[in-house]
Amino acid sequence: MRVSRAEHLNLNRAWRIHELLPDFTLEDVWAQPEISGPAADFERVVRLATASNPATSPHRPTRFLWQVRDLLGRWFDLGGISAPHEPAGLAIPGTAERTLAGRLPSDLIGTADGVRFEHLPFVPLYLTADEFAAEISNKTVHGVMHLGWAPRAGGSFHAQMAVYVKPRGLLGEAYLAFIRPFRYLVVYPALERQSARTWRRDLLAEATSMNVSDDRAESDLGWRPAHRTYREGFAAWANKSTAGRVK
Repeated sequence: MRVSRAEHLNLNRAWRIHELLPDFTLEDVWAQPEISGPAADFERVVRLATASNPATSPHRPTRFLWQVRDLLGRWFDLGGISAPHEPAGLAIPGTAERTLAGRLPSDLIGTADGVRFEHLPFVPLYLTADEFAAEISNKTVHGVMHLGWAPRAGGSFHAQMAVYVKPRGLLGEAYLAFIRPFRYLVVYPALERQSARTWRRDLLAEATSMNVSDDRAESDLGWRPAHRTYREGFAAWANKSTAGRVK
């Protein structure tokens, strides 16, 4: 679900990303309340993001928009968005920099060296216990995707995605304005649903293999039996008593 920029900027902690992007615009902030858990689960969130492939989304409008964007990229030499990154060599608008890696403070350098995107043209910048940032560059924009593990009541966390942009002139501004309604109405909602399904599926598979109790699931993984609305495999589990065991 979409959240206000102010909520992201005024969270009761300072995201490290703000140190790096004073000249970028915060374009979008999207919360994913179903992707939640304890502090240690942020590594799982990063794995989910780097494995994402909207081009094969079960949501047809999302697949269609992704294919159209790649087609436009080939026609107008804008660069693709459905393949691993190939260095574009373009300077960040208004600077001589070609990457944001040079802005990283010493304690963030090399923290994301082992992270790779399987399908999307993002290049990881840094990884901490509760933040992950990756950049993308093409002929319309230099952008940054930021994932945060935002605290919530009860000591658990939920995923929050923010997108920072620096458009390349009038073409970049026009492109961002053109795709904005499609992002809000189609891409982000579908991405949120697909990510939540994958998250639930993976947690259920792990819980089943561990044979954990519902009480353990609630306390350790952030699941709340009284408020389970999960479909598919979780539907059957939700009907079990809190004293039962996952079989």
